[in-house]
Amino acid sequence: MASALHSHADLMDGVYRRQRHIYDLTRKYYLLGRDHLIDKLDVPENGAVLEIGCGTGRNLIAAAKRYPDARFYGFDISSEMLETARLSIAAELLDDQIKLAQGDATAFDAEAIFGRSRFDRVYVSYTLSMIPDWEQAVRQAVDALALGGSLHVVDFGQQERLPRWFRSGLRAWLAKFHVEPRAMLAAELAAQAERIGGRLSFTPLYRGYAWHASVTRRTTLKAAAYSSTPSSASTIA
Repeated sequence: MASALHSHADLMDGVYRRQRHIYDLTRKYYLLGRDHLIDKLDVPENGAVLEIGCGTGRNLIAAAKRYPDARFYGFDISSEMLETARLSIAAELLDDQIKLAQGDATAFDAEAIFGRSRFDRVYVSYTLSMIPDWEQAVRQAVDALALGGSLHVVDFGQQERLPRWFRSGLRAWLAKFHVEPRAMLAAELAAQAERIGGRLSFTPLYRGYAWHASVTRRTTLKAAAYSSTPSSASTIA
């Protein structure tokens, strides 16, 4: 297991060693829905927020500015991306609001790296499509939720309302970067919502180019009042 984690870390460092310098400039054109996710976080006052796979820190910076009373934590498996994130966060004078660490989404110990084990909001942005054992990453993320907390995910969808040629071309291009859209994302999130007695909301964005979802944990440990059935959410064209 340890060797597998090191191998994935080495792979990500190799992918991003040079790309990290132009990552934010180029990704804004096709990592759609990230700001939508940040707006939907609705972080409570003085809340604690964790980003899994924080990359260059772009989302952490945007979220910290959007919710200035919250505390933010982020980790990534790539030391190369974290180097860029630290520089970017320092440049924005947000060091006191945002803490960073290196960690693996499938086997992280938030208590060990951040001094806390539960968060009011956890989010994962275009990360699950790059993690081989992405289902385990989802389970870890759900387990990091405080009572009443919510997990938010945005990632590539199945492009279900887009032309076949576009879908095929996108998949071929993404594969060059070790990215694979997760067709079973909704089913896995539904299973995790049911496991914790939570509630799932699932929304296709931009004709299925991307998917946004959230899993909300109940506020008590008593029998769940929530349903794991995906709520009816309007599609963003």
